[in-house]
Amino acid sequence: MDEPVTIGAMCVIGFPGRYVQGPGALSLLGTLTAELGARRPVLVSDDVVERQLGDRVPQALAAAGLPHCRLRFGGECTRAAVADLAAQARAAGADAVIALGGGKTIDTAKGVARELGAALLVAPTVASNDAPTSRLIVLYDEAHRLVGVDMLARNPDVVLVDTAVIVRAPLRFFRAGIGDAISKRFEAAQCAGSGGRNFFGGRPPDIAGVMADRCHAVIVRHGAQALAAVAAQQCDAAVEAVTEATVLLSGLGFESGGLSLSHALLRGLTAVPSLAGALHGEMVAFGTMVQLQLEQRPEAEQAAHAALLLGLGLPVTLEGLGQAELPAGLLDEVARLTMQAPYIGHFERPLTAPAIAQAVLAADARGRALQAQRPAG
Repeated sequence: MDEPVTIGAMCVIGFPGRYVQGPGALSLLGTLTAELGARRPVLVSDDVVERQLGDRVPQALAAAGLPHCRLRFGGECTRAAVADLAAQARAAGADAVIALGGGKTIDTAKGVARELGAALLVAPTVASNDAPTSRLIVLYDEAHRLVGVDMLARNPDVVLVDTAVIVRAPLRFFRAGIGDAISKRFEAAQCAGSGGRNFFGGRPPDIAGVMADRCHAVIVRHGAQALAAVAAQQCDAAVEAVTEATVLLSGLGFESGGLSLSHALLRGLTAVPSLAGALHGEMVAFGTMVQLQLEQRPEAEQAAHAALLLGLGLPVTLEGLGQAELPAGLLDEVARLTMQAPYIGHFERPLTAPAIAQAVLAADARGRALQAQRPAG
């Protein structure tokens, strides 16, 4: 008798239904929403984004003959926030959910779409992470601690990235997106090499590693130029390339390639109150230094990676995340929580909490030494 087939034995990859990127892309929102057959979309956004975009989105929907109803996102993606907005969307008779904003707004909108079984369109206003393309819904508590991850049944139907909007967001967000994306090369390699499973529960296909590698290569080649352009609120070829890397390639690379230590460390770091002001991608960037330390990469390779991060303005020390040092007890708690991440096993050898704690200290020391060598000014 044949063995039963399981998804874990399969090679699996997933994609958003459509990805659209470029200056002015938001003007296509109404057309794309209508193409999905939606007639009563709701928008999920916070007050900052509402002021930033003004009438652009309502006008785009009106041009396609669509009404809209706005649901106000309060700032944190909690189960309670998702349930509250889902109730409002249901009362409005929504058949599509449009996410406008950053990662937590997007994840909250995903949760609403999941509750309603509605179509989902994602229009990020910052390129601070790779949430737009994935099925993942990263959940926090009211104290901003990561508490779990839910899943959509499928990837978003449409991802619409207006780069003219992206370059008007604070530069820190664009930089954080680079920090989030730069880890994927290393994490996908560890997941595949350790026999880990991706976020579809299957084996990572080779193309996922190719995308993660390409993501890293684009950042190395164009990252500094793109940051300079965004600082001047200009949208050039480097910005387009890096946005595609940080939103699309990074998103596909992590979801279908899998994650490892760089993201597992967030379970610990997000539990430190003094680090609450650090962005997701800033923590992940530091996490890559910890991962390379645990991988026991050659000294020259680790130094070069830390120099790359520093050159891009990303944190290379704990102080860069918000606290100069972690007391022993707090560091042990960070390591303990990191060991609870579901993808902590995606590593070439079994990890332990003491090894993680030591690697955090070693990465921090490396970063401090590198900063000390940097010329003043």
